[in-house]
Amino acid sequence: MQPPLVDTHCHLDAAEFDSDRDDVADAARRAGVAAIVVPAVEISNFPAVQDCCARYPHCLAAYGLHPMYIGRHRPEHIADLRAWVERERPLAVGEIGLDLFVRDLDFATQEFYYAEQLKVARDFDLPVLLHVRRANDQILKHLRRYGITRGIAHAFNGSLHQAREFLKLGFKLGFGGAVTYSRATHLQQLARELPREALVLETDAPDIPPAWVARQRNSPEQLPAVADFIAQLWNCDSAAVGRQTTANACAALNLPSLAAETGL
Repeated sequence: MQPPLVDTHCHLDAAEFDSDRDDVADAARRAGVAAIVVPAVEISNFPAVQDCCARYPHCLAAYGLHPMYIGRHRPEHIADLRAWVERERPLAVGEIGLDLFVRDLDFATQEFYYAEQLKVARDFDLPVLLHVRRANDQILKHLRRYGITRGIAHAFNGSLHQAREFLKLGFKLGFGGAVTYSRATHLQQLARELPREALVLETDAPDIPPAWVARQRNSPEQLPAVADFIAQLWNCDSAAVGRQTTANACAALNLPSLAAETGL
């Protein structure tokens, strides 16, 4: 029997799923995805995330202000986020972080929102879901500064040294469709070299599709095939990947009910 999987990062609330969201959620469930973490990206989509997670019991909400949307964020949204977190008690604060890939995103403004959201996570003792594109060292600096010791570095693509620094802080590293491409030799080597306790699975659907659905809409039902790919890198069976990565997700995100349900 295959163990249940956790998709630790999936934007199921996105407009790309408006026409068939029920079918997508059902297909993921039937494929063995027991939990889907749905992170918000800006204040205006908090209600959509809330509604999505109310509609599908296996979906779990996170609320945050994504660095790529700083043009829409306002300082008062930090207080709004704090109010949402206090009222809704989400799984995590996210998606938050820093992005040095997109050139026209003011870095000082990104840092302001990132730091303020880390304070929210700290004050409510919640893990964080991190956007870390080309900003691993800067992300780590603030995690240390605010004493954040739990969460996931989503779509990790840093160095082995940076990976180990995240692990020292108590974080897990998100691996998904990007690792499945033949050119992704760095990610594949990381998956082989890092301890198995380091990795969690994710899709980032509708984005970052795996190689077998390249340039198409990604969906959470692809997660078992990603687990199969990781199993090849680990030289083990897919069930072992499922058990390990689900246990890792439970540890990173404080999912005791799922852990108990699955015997992990």
